[in-house]
Amino acid sequence: MVRLMSMAVIGVVMAAMLHSSAAQTAHVVGDTTGWTVPTGGAAVYTSWASGRQFVVGDTLVFNFLTNDHDVVEVSKESFDACDFSSTIGNITTTGPANITITTAGNHYYVCTIGRHCAGGQKLAISASATPGASPPSSSTAPPPPTTTNTPPSTPSPTAEVCPPTEAPGPKTNTPTSPTATPPSGLQGGDNSSSSTVFASVFFSLISLVVSFFL
Repeated sequence: MVRLMSMAVIGVVMAAMLHSSAAQTAHVVGDTTGWTVPTGGAAVYTSWASGRQFVVGDTLVFNFLTNDHDVVEVSKESFDACDFSSTIGNITTTGPANITITTAGNHYYVCTIGRHCAGGQKLAISASATPGASPPSSSTAPPPPTTTNTPPSTPSPTAEVCPPTEAPGPKTNTPTSPTATPPSGLQGGDNSSSSTVFASVFFSLISLVVSFFL
């Protein structure tokens, strides 16, 4: 009985070891190109990663000469901007460097020396938890838009609109200047008296002239 149990335990351990060895794969980054500033830019490592499946437990092998390059994992933002102010773990400066994938999801690696990252020495991979499984998506789908059913509004009866009438303005009493009319008696009297005086003067002059010649 004890012997059978021992054989069973050994079998389970061997099966686990076989599964682990089958799942773990060493990926030589860039193949023969190695870990360097590629002549074709970052597209070289993008193309290399697109043809491989990465699983938790796999190892990334970065082949480079010590002091010529280094490698470190960074966030997506640092990867895009080639900003190394904050890194995930320590920078490995000794080559070749072996980095084991410990979590599923997206991982980003760069070289921090000079402008190597800007020149394309950067690698982005997506790892899955088990072989054959799809790697988790880095972005979540937005929730479906909510639709609010608004009841149609009932048009209110429109009252007949009458044109506005202008209010009459206040009447302005414009004072009229009185016309002074001279008394009728004064008008006639002035004309007659003037004629009488003129006639008296005229006859007086004639009398003087006649008396002078006589």
